[in-house]
Amino acid sequence: MRQITIITTGGTIAMAEDEQTGDVKPLGSEGLKRVLPLLSRYGVQVNMDHFCNLPSPHITPQWMHRIGQRVIHHLSNPDVDGVVITHGTDTLEETAYYLDLTLPGDLPVIMTGAMRSQNELGADGPLNLVNAVRVASHPRACGKGTLVVFNDEIHAARWVTKTHTSNVATFQSPSQGPVGTITKKDILFHQTLDRRRVYPLLPPVEGVYLVKAAAGTDDLLIQAVLQAKARGLVVEALGQGNLPPAMLPGLKKAVESGIPTVLVSRCHHGFVEDTYGYDGGGKQLKEWGIIFANGLNGQKARIQLMAALHVSRDPARLQTFFKEYPHG
Repeated sequence: MRQITIITTGGTIAMAEDEQTGDVKPLGSEGLKRVLPLLSRYGVQVNMDHFCNLPSPHITPQWMHRIGQRVIHHLSNPDVDGVVITHGTDTLEETAYYLDLTLPGDLPVIMTGAMRSQNELGADGPLNLVNAVRVASHPRACGKGTLVVFNDEIHAARWVTKTHTSNVATFQSPSQGPVGTITKKDILFHQTLDRRRVYPLLPPVEGVYLVKAAAGTDDLLIQAVLQAKARGLVVEALGQGNLPPAMLPGLKKAVESGIPTVLVSRCHHGFVEDTYGYDGGGKQLKEWGIIFANGLNGQKARIQLMAALHVSRDPARLQTFFKEYPHG
């Protein structure tokens, strides 16, 4: 019988709706125990670790590191075959990606949660948790890094993102699609995932900021980042990696100040490229030494930069990290 540890960290899956006010508030993980008997038909032994009970907007990069340490603690037990983490959905993709970047080894690490609380009509938490445990206990889940299980689908941590504020099918991988599907009787994987780099499991470097571009935006926020003595900067650009000219003075100053600066696109599909040669175009930004993060969204590029800065601050080396990692 395979043994899976469930680490609970809070989120809607551990909340309930107040019948008087309609507010959804933390209740606790006791309700999750009702799901455990359903797992007996799959031949899985489950142990619960009630680690914390936080809404996901309260999860910080430091909490992500603590969760990673907790996962390592359980996976160091030779009797444990995999770990499932329950987590709030708002920042789930960021925690998943941090764990994917930093956890060594091949044993399955699966994240899941819920869009509807324990006592709401159509609560999705019980099914998601059962499916997450099923995936964690499946031999083909080994060696694939951290995976996210929601709504009968399996997603890679690199690609998955929350796409809807309330729909139970919120987690999607816009560029690549799900890597697997869960049926009533089987776990099916459609894609091969290749883990190429693991960063040190250290507290993410603080002082890494994310700035988003829009029509006519200037460099006010970048100047604020400079005044805050930032350790790193991620800029979410337009299209293929282009910026309004008014953002350029602050951005150039950031690069000249030695702040590692990563460029991503605000588009859901495609990659940033050094195509356009006009003022603020990707070609100019590439020549300045800005790091292009192909395929990552802004929040994940920030997490990767927080992890990568423990290895190097050299833009050329960081560029190789963002180009290669982690899944092909």
